[in-house]
Amino acid sequence: MLADWLVAALGIPAAGGASMRGAVARWVPIVGWLPAYRRGWLGADVIAGFTLWGLLIPEMIAYASLAGLPPQAGLYTLLATLVIYAVFGTSKHLVVAGTSASAVLVFSAITEFKPKDAASYAAHAAGLIALTGILFIVAGLLRLGFITEFLSRPVMEGFVFGLAIFVSVSQLPKILGLEKGEGNTLSQLGHLIVNLGNASITTAVVGAAALLVLFGLERLAPRIPGGLMVLVLGITVSALFNLSSHGVAIVGDIPSGLPSVQRPRLHLDDLWVLIPSALGLMLVIFSEALGVAKTFADKHGYRIDSNQEMIALGLANIGSSFVRGLAGGGSLSQTAVNEGAGARSQASPLFAALLSLITVIALTPLFHDLPESVLAALIIHGVSRLMKIGVLLGFFRLHPSEFWLGLATLAGVVVLGVLPGLVIGVVVSIVLVLARLSRPGVSILGQDRDVPSAYVSLARHPDARPIPGVLIVQPKAPLFYANAQGVQDGIDEAVSSMGDTLHAVVLDLDATDELDITSAVHLLKLRNELEKRGVELRLAHVHTPTLRIAKLTGLLDERGAEHVFPNIDAAIRGRVDM
Repeated sequence: MLADWLVAALGIPAAGGASMRGAVARWVPIVGWLPAYRRGWLGADVIAGFTLWGLLIPEMIAYASLAGLPPQAGLYTLLATLVIYAVFGTSKHLVVAGTSASAVLVFSAITEFKPKDAASYAAHAAGLIALTGILFIVAGLLRLGFITEFLSRPVMEGFVFGLAIFVSVSQLPKILGLEKGEGNTLSQLGHLIVNLGNASITTAVVGAAALLVLFGLERLAPRIPGGLMVLVLGITVSALFNLSSHGVAIVGDIPSGLPSVQRPRLHLDDLWVLIPSALGLMLVIFSEALGVAKTFADKHGYRIDSNQEMIALGLANIGSSFVRGLAGGGSLSQTAVNEGAGARSQASPLFAALLSLITVIALTPLFHDLPESVLAALIIHGVSRLMKIGVLLGFFRLHPSEFWLGLATLAGVVVLGVLPGLVIGVVVSIVLVLARLSRPGVSILGQDRDVPSAYVSLARHPDARPIPGVLIVQPKAPLFYANAQGVQDGIDEAVSSMGDTLHAVVLDLDATDELDITSAVHLLKLRNELEKRGVELRLAHVHTPTLRIAKLTGLLDERGAEHVFPNIDAAIRGRVDM
C-alpha cells in the first residue's frame, strides 16, 4: 500500500499502528484517504478526471498567455500542482491549477522588471512563484490560516471584479487583431477605440465566433465542455482554411516531451519587488482556494484544515516553479466541474494529471494552428464569471458603506493597476478591522426578569431591570491596547449619565482572556477617576491570566484587591459570600 510505503519512507516505526499513521496523515493527508479508498468510486473519479482534463487543457494554454509565458507552461503546471495537492491537500474536490487571477498577478509583477528576453521573464516568474510557495509554507507552519478572515468580502469581490475588467480589456486586442496599448485599463481601452479601424476582420470573426460558442454552450448545454469544444473547432477551422495566411495569429509550435526540472533562482536585489508581489499573490490564491474548498467541504460533510491547505498550496507552487509552470490556485469553476462530474476524491485530479502527461508527451503538435483570438475568448469567458454585478448590488442593499469600499477597490484596479488595487483592498480591509476593534462600544446590562441570575443588554431587552446605584458594563469585544481607550470613554459617558445616585461600576471581563499592559493602565486610570467621584470599580469574571497582569501593574493594590469577584451577582453585592 502507498500509505505503508510513505510511513516507511518517513522512517516511522511500524509499532504504534494507527496512531503513527494518523500522525503522518496530519502532514501527508493521502496517507489517510488512500487506504480508505473504495473501488466503487473509481469509475466516477475516472470520468471526472477526463472531464477535468477537457476543461483544464484549453484553460491552461490560455492562462499561460495571460501570464506572459509560453503555452507549454500551462500544461507543465498540471503535472506538478494536480499531483502535489492530491498528496498534501485536505479537500476531496478542490482542483489546484493555474487561475486567471494568479496569472495576471504574475504578469503584473514580472513586467515591473522589464526582462530583456523570454528566458529572463520565465526565470523571474519561476522565482516569484517559488517565493510565493515558500511564504505559503512558512504561514502554514506558523498556523496563519486565519489571515484571509481579515479581508472583507465586499473588498475582495471588488478586487476580483476589477481584475476581471483588467483581464478582459487586455485580451480585446487579440480578439480584434490589434496591438495592445500601454498603461492602465482606461488607457488600453482608449487605445483600442482609437485603433478600431485597423482591426483584422478575419481575426475578429474568429474571436467573436469563439465567444458566441462559449457563452451559448454555457447557457444552453452547460454539461458540454465548451472550452474543449472551442479549442477543437478553432484548431480545425484554422488548419482547414489556413487562417495564419489571412493575418490570424496562431500559437505555433509547442515543444513535446517532459519539462526540464530547473531550480528557481532568487536574487537578493529582486526581493524588494518580489516579496510584496508574492504576498499579494499568496493572499489572492488562498482567499479563493480556501473559500472554494470550504464550500464543497460543507456540502459533502467533511472538514478543511486551513493551515495544511497553506502548506499544500505552497508545495504545489514550488513544484510548479521547478517545471517553469504557472502559479497554482483553487478555482471555483474548475472545482465545480470536478464535483459536478461526480468526483469522489483527489483521485480525479490524479487521472487528469495522467492525461495531461500524455498530452505533453504526444499531443502538443495538435495545438500548432490554434488561433490566439480563440485563447483570448477562452480567457474572457473564464473571467466573466468573476464579474458578479448581482453580488455587488446585494452589498449595496445590505450595507452601502461596504459596497462603496468594494467599489473603491475595483476602481483602484482599473485606474491604478492590479497590484496597487490589491494594496488598496488590503489596506482598506485592515483599516476596517482596526476601526471596528478600536471602537467596540460597551453594553449596559440589567437583570433578566425571568432569570434573575442572568444579565442582559438593556438596549436589546428594555424590560430588563437596572440595578439601582450600580452600573453594569460589558465591553462588546475583548479588551486590548487598541480599544482600551474607547472602552474607557464609553464607561465615562455612561457614568456621567447616571448622576449622583451611582455608587459602583461593575465591569464584566468575561470576554477578556488576557489583559495587556496598556489596557491595565487604562483600567487603573478609570479606577482612580471613579474614586474621585466616590464610585467603586468592581471587576467580574476575571480570568487567571488577566488577574496576574492586573496585580503586576498595580491595578489590584491594597485599594483594589477586594474588588475582584467571580460573577456579576457577587460584584453587585460587593462580597463573595452569600
